[in-house]
Amino acid sequence: MGPATRRLTMADVATLAGVSKATVSRVLNGEPGVSAETRMRIKALVDELSYVVSPDAARLSRGRTGRVAVVMPQTTTWFYAAVLAGVLSVLRPEGFDALVYQVADDTESRRFFADLPAKRQVDAAIVVAFPVSDYERRQLDLLGVPVVIAGGALPDHPHVRVDDVAAARQAVTHLTLAGHERIAMINSAVPPDRPYAPPVDRLRGYRTALDDAGLRYDAGLVVELPWSATMGAEGMDRLLSADRPPTAVFAFSDEVAIGALRSLRRAGIAVPRQLSLVGIDDHPLAELSDLTTVRQPVELQGVHAARMALALLGGGSVADAHVTIPTHLVIRGTTAAP
Repeated sequence: MGPATRRLTMADVATLAGVSKATVSRVLNGEPGVSAETRMRIKALVDELSYVVSPDAARLSRGRTGRVAVVMPQTTTWFYAAVLAGVLSVLRPEGFDALVYQVADDTESRRFFADLPAKRQVDAAIVVAFPVSDYERRQLDLLGVPVVIAGGALPDHPHVRVDDVAAARQAVTHLTLAGHERIAMINSAVPPDRPYAPPVDRLRGYRTALDDAGLRYDAGLVVELPWSATMGAEGMDRLLSADRPPTAVFAFSDEVAIGALRSLRRAGIAVPRQLSLVGIDDHPLAELSDLTTVRQPVELQGVHAARMALALLGGGSVADAHVTIPTHLVIRGTTAAP
């Protein structure tokens, strides 16, 4: 039997070494219970035969795949890439791989979730800032593995997130304390069939801050648009077209705020002398744009979510299944008194 004749198996190595298959497995996996002499003999034989352990076979022999699914609507934008970096920083040292699934639209979502229970290839799943429908939640439950939510919440599942109401309240309170009374908001629209908490919560925080300052809520100062790369610019164009434009604008995110800055620059409106602007995230471009924002630790949400998943896989429980990470205001050059 030569290595070129057929693919060697662990059983072949065991036969040639005169030991059991279990003994070979222990040596290849670095486990105790094998004498030094036997260990050296098996390792020498493995080197001679160029035998390579199949990662999948090794994992399955331990009753696991060694994989965690990470489900997200995008993979290239900063927020999702940062969460994924946090997840990987925890999984890799523990010997787990991440299978990343991008579910960018309704067609991909239907196909992915319809096939999900039949393709159980993971030990756990982390869903990142993804609006999950009732049907999709049921499909996740059918997986029979721990499911953790990062950047949002889902009933009956552990989650890690920021308090979006509090973050919006921090942003708008900063504007009211500066003396602004006519404050607008550019918000992300929520599809009726896909409830998504952050836009709803940030609108509530916006309204709460206005109430705190004794200011009347004006629905005409709230622009809601489907998420896109240009929604900030489009939203600001609409606000500037009003009979009485605002003196300050709170944007759903820094990316939206940066789009709004483009429209303000083209309109020749000085920021913050003529209009103040604040966002949420502390995106890397926020500092370059000198944008006042509310910082949320994005990568840390991925770290916490991965730790939760591994704790549940280890048979333990999560001490705090609902983690809320604090946010704080970062004042830069886009806000001032009106």
